[in-house]
Amino acid sequence: MNHPELEKLIQVVKELRDPDHGCPWDLKQTHKTLTKYLIEESFEFINATEKDDFAAMEEELGDVLLQILLHTTIGEEKNLFSLESVSKTLKEKMIRRHPHVFENKNTSIDASEVVKNWEKIKEEEKRRLGKESDTLITDKVLFYPALHSADKIGKATNKIKFDWDDASQVMYKVEEEWQELKEELAPQKQKNQEDIEEELGDFLFSTAQLARHLGINAEEALRNANIKFLRRFHTMEDIIKEDKQDILQMNQQEMDIFWGKAKKREKSDI
Repeated sequence: MNHPELEKLIQVVKELRDPDHGCPWDLKQTHKTLTKYLIEESFEFINATEKDDFAAMEEELGDVLLQILLHTTIGEEKNLFSLESVSKTLKEKMIRRHPHVFENKNTSIDASEVVKNWEKIKEEEKRRLGKESDTLITDKVLFYPALHSADKIGKATNKIKFDWDDASQVMYKVEEEWQELKEELAPQKQKNQEDIEEELGDFLFSTAQLARHLGINAEEALRNANIKFLRRFHTMEDIIKEDKQDILQMNQQEMDIFWGKAKKREKSDI
């Protein structure tokens, strides 16, 4: 296969990292300083995907690819790894974890079976490499956004039957954590920010488990709520402009009136 534009892009990144005439900003970057950009670019791609904006998807994928090339270039400079070695490792893993495609050509397998086989093969790899953990839930569950991590923790505990039986039981736990948070926030109680944060965290964790028992992805649910809020806020801004008023000159009560109008407009547009 021939990828001339990819080869040119790789060369551009190498030029940016050239110690003699490269870009001062790019030369300062390390794996750790670049991490936040990989996260940001990944979420920007997700946003473009949700909007079915294919032009933006193409651009954002390019930005993600740039981050990958920067990391592999830095790795190559330090003789740690390269784009070629990363590609080789990934290629071998994909072949190894898809025996139904590359070995026995099993066309009758369904998606759920693929997932089960993937996990089984992954565990076998860990045993072979001596990477087995002495805990049933490793720190790997913490590698993700907090709500997603809470969901993974819940799924892991469910496998060993350390879980609530149904959503109604989790609702009681959510209520219990909510009451404990309210106690920390009671007017007569001396406020301790660390205790408040801990109780709020317990409440959010329990809420994430309730979402899991309801078959809802908490991360996606919150993201959809964020999208809904922003959409309604933009509608409120439009109505305020139509009324020839300045939102920056309004108080909370005045904005609440227009927020109600925005909600009504959204319902009428459905």
